Amino acid sequence: MRVVAVMLIIALSGLAQVSVAWSQTSGPPPAEDTTPGTPSGAGLQAASWLLTVPYGAAKVAFALLGGIVGGLTWALSGGNTEAAQSVWTTSIYGTYVITPDHLRGDKPIRFLGVAESDSAAAPVPVQPAPVSPAPAK
Repeated sequence: MRVVAVMLIIALSGLAQVSVAWSQTSGPPPAEDTTPGTPSGAGLQAASWLLTVPYGAAKVAFALLGGIVGGLTWALSGGNTEAAQSVWTTSIYGTYVITPDHLRGDKPIRFLGVAESDSAAAPVPVQPAPVSPAPAK
């Protein structure tokens, strides 16, 4: 019971910090009429907040467990930092807060973290167009 209470407090304190960060961000308004002053914008804000509460709590719990498991991985592997880092990257990185951009599909929701080198999409090789032979006369 205490563990659940502590996790809830951590999750709620994280949400308070995120709301302050959201109020300080600025950018161009979306192309659709989903600005916070409109009914659809308010609906997206409310839905993102309602989804963030259980999702954020689950993500924080997963990150805490991943931090512990990563530490155990490091200790039991004889100080292998790469092994521990792979556990930490997967569990700690990722999306913690659901935003209206996530609900619109503009940004992906990543429960599992991706390393910085893996997050950039690899360039797709360009295949030259096949050359067809000239028709015989």
